[in-house]
Amino acid sequence: MNTFTVHLTHVEELLYTSHCCKAMSASHNLDAFHAFHPNIQLVRKYMKPLLIGELEASEPSQDRQKNGALVEDFRALRERLEAEGCFKTQPLFFILHLGHILLLEAIALMLLWYFGTGWINTAIVSVILATAQSQAGWLQHDFGHLSVFKNSRWDHLLHKFVIGHLKGASAGWWNHRHFQHHAKPNIFKKDPDVNMLNAFVVGNVQPVEYGVKKIKTLPYNHQHKYFFFIGPPLLIPVYFQFQIIQNMITHGLWVDLMWCISYYVRYFLCYTQFYSVLWAVLLFNIVRFMESHWFVWVTQMSHIPMDIDYEKHQDWLNMQLDATCNIEQSFFNDWFSGHLNFQIEHHLFPTMPRHNYWRAAPRVRALCDKYGVKYQEKGLYEAFVDIVRSLEKSGELWLDAYLNK
Repeated sequence: MNTFTVHLTHVEELLYTSHCCKAMSASHNLDAFHAFHPNIQLVRKYMKPLLIGELEASEPSQDRQKNGALVEDFRALRERLEAEGCFKTQPLFFILHLGHILLLEAIALMLLWYFGTGWINTAIVSVILATAQSQAGWLQHDFGHLSVFKNSRWDHLLHKFVIGHLKGASAGWWNHRHFQHHAKPNIFKKDPDVNMLNAFVVGNVQPVEYGVKKIKTLPYNHQHKYFFFIGPPLLIPVYFQFQIIQNMITHGLWVDLMWCISYYVRYFLCYTQFYSVLWAVLLFNIVRFMESHWFVWVTQMSHIPMDIDYEKHQDWLNMQLDATCNIEQSFFNDWFSGHLNFQIEHHLFPTMPRHNYWRAAPRVRALCDKYGVKYQEKGLYEAFVDIVRSLEKSGELWLDAYLNK
């Protein structure tokens, strides 16, 4: 099971099928499994035992409302991109990316060695380490999506190394959470990224539901203000930190735990050479605090302002385009966001190496124009502002429903 991930959302959809391959050809399950798994034959091998019967042609189907021509054109587009080499990796890109992360780590230690632990130098070191952590986050994302090596075993191994040894997190936790998000982005009860634990209401549907039910865990009409205090600052250093440790222990992810421990051993061996244990812990949390801001703004700028709703049983293209948008391409935006400024292409083709997203983007846009599917692209600053505007709008919808319905 460690050579591919079974996505529970799609397993549920496949349980009514007659033959997994036949069923996938008649629905967006084929697009989903092609998107997640480089080796579709391996998927068929593991899905075959789930065959429980054949669905009669006369039975109701969630796929009949979908545009068959659009689905076929999207699959043809994927085949063309594969033929043009868009799914082939440029090894030098990832070698240089890993190299610049390790270089940043080394520079931080050298600065402490040469200039000591004064406030200014510590601040500079914190920024450098936060940059290294953020960039390592984008790199583990590449390995986690099996987008680097031809043999997925190497992706899994390097994923554990980067997310575990370089970041102190869990590959198993990330896979379980992140693939649910990709399978059903911005869909309530299926995408864990829109489970706001009653701290926020998002989209246009949830705020009204909460308002009608008189749910007021927090004053949601002010969520666009308190977002700055409990959103970006706390997600990684508090919520993710607790969730990762809990997940590894409760699910017995002992290999992940060992990788995670190796990060903390390395960190404290290095930094207690310069700081006391207390100050090393403080530095660790400052870095996590800064990284959390970076992570939240980048990951939410393409999703929170988009449509967030319950399951609509859409085809793969429409489902992903409703939930994602792009940010303008530039060298800085590519580096700063780990190429998640091409969020649309990433969601449509998650196993595509990210250095090839720019090649796929014009083709995807042309397909969307052909079928009237909205392809959104905006500037980086506008995207950040839209997060706050979206939260403000959702808060107003909640307040109106809370007071008047």
